[in-house]
Amino acid sequence: MSLRFKLLLIALSTLALPLAGWLFVRQMEQLLRQGQEQTLIATANAVAQNLDVLGVPLPPTGAALYVHRAPGRMVVDGYGDDWNLLMPFVQKLGPAGDPGKLTLLLCDDADWLYLYAGVRDATRNRVDASDPRAMMADHLTLTLQRGDLTRHFLIASAAPGHFDALTLGDASDNALPTIVEGVWQEDGSGYRVELRLPRAQMPDRLGLSVFDSAQPAPESTDTLPLLRLSKSLSAQLARIVPADMRVRLLSDEGWVLGTAGKLANTASTQGARRRWLESFVYRSLIAPSVGQAADFAPSLPRLDATEVWQALSGVTATVWHRGGRDDDVILAAAVPLKANGEVHGAVLLERTSATLPLLTNRALLSLGGASLLALVIAGGILFLFASVLSLRIRRLRNAAERAVRAGGRSDTPLPLTDARDELGDLARSFSRLLEESAAYTDYLRTLASKLSHELHTPLAIVKSSLDNLDHQSLPAAAQPYVERARDGAERLGAIVRAMSQASRMERAIAAAEPEDFDLTAVVRGCVDSYRPLVAPRRLDAELPFDPVPMHGAPELIAQALDKLIDNARSFAPENGWIRVTLQATGDGARIAVANSGPPLPPALQERLFDSLVSVRPSTALRTGSANVADAPHLGFGLFVVRLIAQAHRGSASARNLTDQSGDDGSGVEFVLELRGMPRRPLAG
Repeated sequence: MSLRFKLLLIALSTLALPLAGWLFVRQMEQLLRQGQEQTLIATANAVAQNLDVLGVPLPPTGAALYVHRAPGRMVVDGYGDDWNLLMPFVQKLGPAGDPGKLTLLLCDDADWLYLYAGVRDATRNRVDASDPRAMMADHLTLTLQRGDLTRHFLIASAAPGHFDALTLGDASDNALPTIVEGVWQEDGSGYRVELRLPRAQMPDRLGLSVFDSAQPAPESTDTLPLLRLSKSLSAQLARIVPADMRVRLLSDEGWVLGTAGKLANTASTQGARRRWLESFVYRSLIAPSVGQAADFAPSLPRLDATEVWQALSGVTATVWHRGGRDDDVILAAAVPLKANGEVHGAVLLERTSATLPLLTNRALLSLGGASLLALVIAGGILFLFASVLSLRIRRLRNAAERAVRAGGRSDTPLPLTDARDELGDLARSFSRLLEESAAYTDYLRTLASKLSHELHTPLAIVKSSLDNLDHQSLPAAAQPYVERARDGAERLGAIVRAMSQASRMERAIAAAEPEDFDLTAVVRGCVDSYRPLVAPRRLDAELPFDPVPMHGAPELIAQALDKLIDNARSFAPENGWIRVTLQATGDGARIAVANSGPPLPPALQERLFDSLVSVRPSTALRTGSANVADAPHLGFGLFVVRLIAQAHRGSASARNLTDQSGDDGSGVEFVLELRGMPRRPLAG
C-alpha cells in the first residue's frame, strides 16, 4: 500500500465530523419533536375538556355496530360485490363458541339502511319463514329497537332468492319497519342475507342472531347500539378544533364518530424548498421511524394503530406519520375520554409539522456540505503532502541505490542531508553508513596488495631456510616434515602471487587505453580458443552476424571472458554445457556466459563479485596430471570481472537458471552489461 493511499485513508477519519454532526442533529430533532408532542397533547386534552363543556355526550362503552357510509350505489341481490370496500371492517356476531359463524356489515345512504350478513353453515335445512317448521329450521332473527319499542323478524328461505321476513309479535306501531324483505343466497359453505330498511325508520339498536338446526342453541335477542359518523357531532368538533389541525372522536373500539378540521397545506409554505432529496434525507437519516400514512387515513371508519389502542386503554400516546404527500410529516396525539374511571373513547388530534423537517434538513445539509468540503480540503492537503514526501523518499532511495552499486562511493552527496526533519536525519545516517561502507570496501580492495607485500619477505626467509636445510644432513624421520614445509611454502607463494596479480590487474585496468573495436570479433576469437580447454563439455556460442562496435579495452574484455569461462569450467560437469551469448543493446552490449551445474546460494548471489568471496569446490577441475597441487582460489576472478565491467561503465550480475536444457535442468548465468569506456578529449 503506497504512502499516498495510507494518508488518504487517514484523511477519511474526518468523516467522524459528519457522523458526530448527524448524531447531534438527530438528538436536536428528537428534542424538538418531544416539545411539539407535549404541546399537541396539551391541545388534545383541552379539546377533550371542551367536549364536556359543550355537552357532547360520551360514546357508549362496550360492543356496538357501526353504520358505514355506502361506498356507492347498493343493489340488494345477496351478493357482496358492492360491499368489497367494507369487507376489511366486517363485524363478527356469532355465538361465544364460534364467533366467526355470523358476520355483519351495515351501511346507509340518504334513503336506506343496508344490512349484509353471512352465515357459515354447510348443512341444509331450509324452509320459508311462513312455514310452521321455520323456528326449527336454519334461520336468522333480526331485532330492531328504537326507544322503548322493540320488533323481531324471522328471516328464512327455502331456496335462494327473494324472501319476506316474518314479523314476530305486535306490528301496529309504525315507528319501526313492519315489513322486512331482502335476498337470500347460499353456496357450499353457508348462506348470505342482504336486506334494506327505510332510513327514516332506522333503529337505535339492532340485534341479529343465528339458529343452526344441526347445532340447536338458545337464540340471543340482545341488541347493540348503532354508531356512525355523525354530522352534528362533527359540527360541534369544528367549533373547538384549532386552526390547521384535524380532530377525530373515536369510540372505545376505534370507530370514528366525528371528524372536523383540516391540516395545513405544506405545498404553499415550502414550495420548491422541500424537494424529493430533502424528504429522503429526513426520512432516512433523521426520522426513520416515521409511520405510514395508511394507518391514519382520513377515510378510514376505524383506526387500528397501536397508539390509538394505547389511548383507548387509558394512556396518552403520540405518533409521527406521513401525510398524503411524500414530504408531509404529521404529528398525531391520542388522549383518552374518561368518565368515572372508565374509558369511553379517545380524541385524536393531528397537525402537520412543516418547520421541523425543514430545520433539520437545512442543518443536516449544511453540516454535510461543510463536512464534504473539509474532507476534500483535508484529503487534498494530505495527498499533496504524501506526494512531496514520497518524492523525497524516492530521491533518497535512488541515491542510496546508486551509491551501493558503486561500492559505497557517491560522486555527489546524498539529497536531504541539509533537511532538519526526520528524513534529513535518515539521509545523514545513510551518508555516514555509506562512508563507512566505502572505507571498508577500499580496505578490502587494498587488502590483497598489502598482504602480498607483507608476506613476501617472511616467505622468502622460509624458502631460504628450507634451501639451507637441504645442504644439511637431516635424519630420515625429519625429511617428510621438510617436504611438507616446502609444499606449504609453495602454496603460500602461489597465494601471494595471486594477490599481487590482482593488485596489478587493478592498476592495469585503471591505466588501460580505450580504442574502438568490434566486440563480436573479440568474443568469437575467445570462444574458438576456449573449445579445446573446456572439452569434453559442449561449448555453444550465440553471436550476431553484424559487428558490435565498442569503445574500450579489448584485452580487458578478453580477460573477463577468460575468468568467466574458467569459472564455468570449474562448475560444469564433464557431460555438461557452456554457452556464450553476445547481444547488442541500445547503448552498448550484453555478454552472457551460462553453464550447467549447481545453482548459486541465494545469500551469495549479490556478493559473488566482491573481493575474497568464492564458492568454488575445494579441489578445482584441472587438466593434466592428477598429482598437480590444488590451485588456490581467493575470489579475485569475479572481482576483476566486475572491475572490468565498471571500467566500461557497465555492471556484472549472476542469476540461477531453472529452464535450461542441461542434464539436471538447471544452471547459472553470468552477465556483463557494457556501455564502453568514456572517450577522452583530444589534446589540442
